[in-house]
Amino acid sequence: MSEDKLKNKNPKPIERCAECDREVDTYYTFVSPTNETRHVCWECQMREEKGFNAKRDFRRRSRRGVIPR
Repeated sequence: MSEDKLKNKNPKPIERCAECDREVDTYYTFVSPTNETRHVCWECQMREEKGFNAKRDFRRRSRRGVIPR
């Protein structure tokens, strides 16, 4: 068995990421209401979702020397 088959059991065709412009085979495909497809790689999607559950006014004050009580 080749390494490619071990890496990805269900291979997708290689597409270019809409965010970082890299060619990847691990991506999400989004379809807009106007039926346009947009491919976003896993790394860009995870970067966008990071901190999703945090409140908008959340700040880490302890890094500025203030200890929250």
